[in-house]
Amino acid sequence: MTLTRIETGQRMSKIVKHNGVAYLCGQTSDAATVADQTRECLDKVDALLTQAGSDKTRILQCVIWLADMADFAEMNAVWDAWVPEGHAPARACGEARLAREALRVELIVTAACDG
Repeated sequence: MTLTRIETGQRMSKIVKHNGVAYLCGQTSDAATVADQTRECLDKVDALLTQAGSDKTRILQCVIWLADMADFAEMNAVWDAWVPEGHAPARACGEARLAREALRVELIVTAACDG
């Protein structure tokens, strides 16, 4: 069993790799709009996946939390442009009160990875 924690702090690791699967911590952004927050979150996901030895074509699952489901279409417009055709992961999206009022979107990604 291999288990690797990357960028580990007191409360969490940014990435935990276990038996060929990378679990990313939730990604958020302080950008002004839901679309911009989604873009920044996805940019962070791209960077973490690279660090984990993976990429967006290997995402297994994404859980998306929105502060308001009224933002679903705006978030999806950015998501749909980002996901490579034929590589859509299993996905769930729900509404939740996020850690800070300014946060409108949080993404939690699990992906296949090297090692």
